[in-house]
Amino acid sequence: MINTKYFVKGFLSIKGVGSPAIALGASFIAIGALLKNVGFTIQESIFSTFLTYALPGSLVMAESMLIGASLINIFIAVWLVNARLYPMTVSLMPLLMHESQPRWKYYLSCHFIAVSSWLIMKDNYTVIKKKNRIDFWIGIGTATWFVAITSTIIGYVASEYLNKDILIGLAIINPIYFTCMMVGAMKTVQISLSVVLGAILGPMFYFLSSEWSILFGGFVAGTIAYFIGEFNDR
Repeated sequence: MINTKYFVKGFLSIKGVGSPAIALGASFIAIGALLKNVGFTIQESIFSTFLTYALPGSLVMAESMLIGASLINIFIAVWLVNARLYPMTVSLMPLLMHESQPRWKYYLSCHFIAVSSWLIMKDNYTVIKKKNRIDFWIGIGTATWFVAITSTIIGYVASEYLNKDILIGLAIINPIYFTCMMVGAMKTVQISLSVVLGAILGPMFYFLSSEWSILFGGFVAGTIAYFIGEFNDR
């Protein structure tokens, strides 16, 4: 069973002015309004966030439907976008694994992998005993999931009062927050170089391929930063 004490502690960890849950909520308000404009019912909008959860996946799905993409194309696009969560999973799971915990908790908790919940866990895991971290993590994930679903409902209901400029502003709050968090985390050569080079190479690759510029810029920047960091450590 889930340890209620650590679940509640994780659930409450999203509160505070600096919590990424605030940025997450603002962005999902925009998603809720966008889904209504696409033609989703409120039940479909809630179910979409319930299953997709991570913001870029929901945004790609809505935009793909707007241009009339097929179901298989939408599936592939959302799958590719959410593949970015794999490195987070790889870095997080070793911190959560404990022989005393059943496997079903880890399978369940995979759904909660998102940048917002990942950041909260990375900031707090050192103060939680390892055997209790999975319960703490499930609490964090449930809380951010609840924020996303609630914000989707708010955005759907309030869509008539949100113009295009407000929606764009709400949608970019989350990326801006994470950019600031990354800048604050620039404590190693690898991280610093990957952020700086990514900011430079992304716009440069845009002139070569607007569709692939972010992927190419991030891949090249991260690769260069990794090898320079490895060489510097030696």
